Amino acid sequence: MNDPGIRFESFGLSNPGKVRELNEDRLLMAPRSGLWLVADGMGGHDAGEVASSCIVEHLATIGVASSAPDLRARFEDRIGRANAQIWSIAQSRGGTTIGSTVAALLTFERQFACIWIGDSRVYLVRGGQITQLSHDHTEVQELLDRGVITPAEARVWPRRNVITRAVGAEEEVAVDIELGRIQPGDVFVVNSDGLTAHASEAEIRDAVISDEPEAACRKLVEMVLERGGTDNVTVIVVRCQEASVFAEDGRIFAPRAGAGIANGG
Repeated sequence: MNDPGIRFESFGLSNPGKVRELNEDRLLMAPRSGLWLVADGMGGHDAGEVASSCIVEHLATIGVASSAPDLRARFEDRIGRANAQIWSIAQSRGGTTIGSTVAALLTFERQFACIWIGDSRVYLVRGGQITQLSHDHTEVQELLDRGVITPAEARVWPRRNVITRAVGAEEEVAVDIELGRIQPGDVFVVNSDGLTAHASEAEIRDAVISDEPEAACRKLVEMVLERGGTDNVTVIVVRCQEASVFAEDGRIFAPRAGAGIANGG
């Protein structure tokens, strides 16, 4: 449930990129539930696709929560179920590692929660500034946090894509959460690492400030493809505004609240 005084306009786009034949990314947008999510599967062959699809299928049942804590509880319950199913699939295949990252934005009234596992990200653009709300679960991020390497070294580190946490990779899963309050004009970006492999945070910020969500998504994916598109790329842009359009009977009318979604070929 969202505050009727806030209007959410969102769009999502996914593309396999220029190198990989299979798109193992999945996205889910459920504005009426207050949920936008990206999952980036891993495991080789069709395993990554199985993991990310499993997550989306479970989260699609989240429904409409009664409170912000209820929404988070519903989310974690379904992530737990997805984790158990992916783990079971992996064991049936001889114990191979199958998993998926998750980055999600949850909103209830004027509260938001950023929830993540792995290296897919959630950004907040507010007042012309971009902030990464999530914190990558990767080997290279751990080295950065410990001061072992510099940001410049991290950008070219050989194992920079090795993640340390994923849904389905272990029998139990733990999520990280960042909470906050929504302000009119906020723009959230939820994306797989295929975006940040080719686009800087400044470029992401500029795209979502200058364009509506659909145009921003298309601009960012096109930027990735023009620069080689070495991985699957998925991006969701969510813009939050004061509702200012009213129906004749006085009810708040939120055009495009159902959001758009596209899969690039």
